[in-house]
Amino acid sequence: MDQSPFQMFQPEDEAPCCGPSPPPPSAPHERPGYEVCSFVDCFVESGAGPVPKVFTKLGWLDIGGLLRARVGVMRSESRIAPGLYCTGKPDDASPVLVTANYKLSFDSLRRKLSSVDAWLLVLDTRGVNVWCAAAHKTFGTDELISRLKKTGVENVVGHRKLILPQLGAPGVDAQQVMKASGFEVVWGPVRAGDLPGFLENRGQADEAMRRVTFNLAERLVLSPVELSLALKPSLIILAVMLVISGIGPGFFSLAAAWSRWQLFVPAFLAGLFSGAVLTPALLPWLPFRSFYLKGLFAAFPAVAFFLRQHNNLSWPELLALVLVCLTISSYGAMNFTGATPFVSPSGVEKEMRHAIPVQLIMSLTALTLWLVIPFILF
Repeated sequence: MDQSPFQMFQPEDEAPCCGPSPPPPSAPHERPGYEVCSFVDCFVESGAGPVPKVFTKLGWLDIGGLLRARVGVMRSESRIAPGLYCTGKPDDASPVLVTANYKLSFDSLRRKLSSVDAWLLVLDTRGVNVWCAAAHKTFGTDELISRLKKTGVENVVGHRKLILPQLGAPGVDAQQVMKASGFEVVWGPVRAGDLPGFLENRGQADEAMRRVTFNLAERLVLSPVELSLALKPSLIILAVMLVISGIGPGFFSLAAAWSRWQLFVPAFLAGLFSGAVLTPALLPWLPFRSFYLKGLFAAFPAVAFFLRQHNNLSWPELLALVLVCLTISSYGAMNFTGATPFVSPSGVEKEMRHAIPVQLIMSLTALTLWLVIPFILF
């Protein structure tokens, strides 16, 4: 077996994390001094050796990891060891379901299999979800063929069928997999929740199972991680702008820095909120096809409110702040191009070629105005 369901070193006097007693020392998967992963229930014997059986209900550690990943904390560590796992009491006729070693993808699959006896073949996608990994070919033909050989799946099941998620199709050549391994690729539904019905229907998917959705909940679940990823660069930008805001005819004024910075911060944060929250929330109703233009439009309410609240400012100051809000919103909205079913990878590259020059011009114009305003107005 090539998977390794073991975690950090644990002293001998501490109980194992997954509840059941660990396998006897003579078992081939025993690793002295290590504990079994929290999502592993026990081990099932198979034609290829012991296979970890996983819980289909998420534990507190799983839920904590999910929440951390959703806000972008330790997201790169949200992965499991690739290899063969199982749910229920699988036998040689049970289906083989293929997924990625991104922990959230793995958890999303197993929690829908409470009534299913199945083998789970986990590919090494470098901790990336199926859809994105397929675009980069890590959820791909070569990895699938290699993982089949390493895990010895042909010795575990009597059939020769693999059920892959539909969103993994861009990365896998089904004909090449059949030629190299003898396994037929069957494309499963888009969502893991439809798998039980798909299996009960003997591998036949209805139209709803094939349809990719992007509803309000699916869009807004992306906002926390976008805001989290923006935190560090935002703090750097705000710190730099605090210094720049104090530059004036007298070289530097702390009072001016604080006063002007209090105007800049709301404009910046309004742009961040418009791009990372309002844009995905209002996505179907925002005009334009390009996301960076959607982001510009989503910032208009914030701009209108800002202009009304600060109509006493000079036009250069207002223009600079409006451009800051629009630029940040546009850039934040553009980050969603790779996380939606609306565009292709080539479409993302095309949009970036158009958007980045526009955003650079707006940001440089805003910065120039912010620098020269103290010298022309005071």
